[in-house]
Amino acid sequence: MLSDTQLKEKLKHWFGFNDFRPGQKKVIQSLLNAKDTLAVLPTGTGKTLIYQYFGKTNNKMVLIVSPLISLMQDQVDRMRYLGEKNTIALTSSLNWMEKRQVINSLSSYKYVYVSPEMLSNVDVLNALRKCSIGLMVIDEAHCINQWGPDFRPEYLNLKNIISKLGHPLMLLLTATASNRVIDDIKEKLALPQVHTIKYSTNRPNILLSVEKFMDMTDKNERLLSLVEKLTKPGIIYFSSKKVADATQEWLSSKTNFRIEVYHADLDTDTRYRIQHQFMDDQIDIICATSAFGMGIDKNNIRFVIHYHVPSNLESYVQEMGRAGRDGEKSVSIILYKENDEILQRNFVDETIPTDQMIDFFYKHAKQLKNNQMDEKSELIDYYLENGYSATDTINLFSERKISQFRALRAMIGYVKTDDCRRKYLLKYFNEDYNNHNENCCDGLNTQLNLQDNGLLKGINPYKNHKNNKKWQDIVKTLFYNN
Repeated sequence: MLSDTQLKEKLKHWFGFNDFRPGQKKVIQSLLNAKDTLAVLPTGTGKTLIYQYFGKTNNKMVLIVSPLISLMQDQVDRMRYLGEKNTIALTSSLNWMEKRQVINSLSSYKYVYVSPEMLSNVDVLNALRKCSIGLMVIDEAHCINQWGPDFRPEYLNLKNIISKLGHPLMLLLTATASNRVIDDIKEKLALPQVHTIKYSTNRPNILLSVEKFMDMTDKNERLLSLVEKLTKPGIIYFSSKKVADATQEWLSSKTNFRIEVYHADLDTDTRYRIQHQFMDDQIDIICATSAFGMGIDKNNIRFVIHYHVPSNLESYVQEMGRAGRDGEKSVSIILYKENDEILQRNFVDETIPTDQMIDFFYKHAKQLKNNQMDEKSELIDYYLENGYSATDTINLFSERKISQFRALRAMIGYVKTDDCRRKYLLKYFNEDYNNHNENCCDGLNTQLNLQDNGLLKGINPYKNHKNNKKWQDIVKTLFYNN
């Protein structure tokens, strides 16, 4: 076993750092002791370094299961930049020939990034079974709980994949997980004895605020005011792609800032360009859906605004945690209009199949499979193909719906609390907090002073538009109907 001094010497030699960030050393030591490890570390802790460090201690492959293609490609680029040339991302963006070449030479790569869907591919799995895997990493492990049952069921198949690969040493990484989510991850992966290392979710340098509005006009005027005043760069999160598009146009017409939109409907090249322009400070503000941010390691983001209330506290902490990674003061602001949560409720109803739909599909599966299936049908078909009965599937989605509504209620509780918001938030993640002050949050009637915290810049004058009719129409058609 390496001593603390030896671990630091290797850190300095391999990466040029004098010391580890919180949690890194503890997780590396756990892996060096051959323990399956679940690490809950704050955003910006440098989780990639953990498996990169471990990979340098042996000659075996490090297999990383990652949720997003853009995230995988970014990580591959970063690893290659750091000198790890034998790094590849096996994704659906590769053409047939490229995929074939990678699969045939898989054992020659040191770090292999792959999606859960790609792992379910028989050819990929067979190729991996012939490789010597020293560590299997599940990055953003909370996705197993958040996305598994109703969005990307292949996450539920990871348990079988682990078994088929001979149960390599496991590392599960996430920045946010309550005890309930941790237990769910352990159960879904059949890793009851996994060594759990959990650090505080608290990000004390991020001021927490919720502003409430009676109508959309006031909400939009306040958003414009914040965009004008707040220190850049920043992210504005939306739950609707349509509203994100409209808001980006509207704000661009009203200000001189460089504002772009980012969501899943954009093509891969556009998303990649916007991501990198934002990283290089060529963009001031991103109007984004939850598709943006996972894996974004930009340390000077000063604000994160949520135009729509998030679906749960886990997502909220992930998204607002993209601010202030340099340790400097930053702010998270939720703009809440009464009944905003209806949008999230509708999303749950739209994405989860009804009992009648499930029953109908199971009875008429043969005929339905001959036609083009929609997303819900494909989802039901996944459970049918994996041996679930109609009753099992109905019960699973019923529990999922209850769970999502429970999580949304907790989120609304945070929005509406008069108590210390940080205390409420950390209690949800099974932590105590009793240190409320003027730089904590706007709970307990506290007035946050953004100016004193260096979060306000000089006002950039509004653009002078003689005819605002176009933008009034956008506001009327989109902002009042979201």
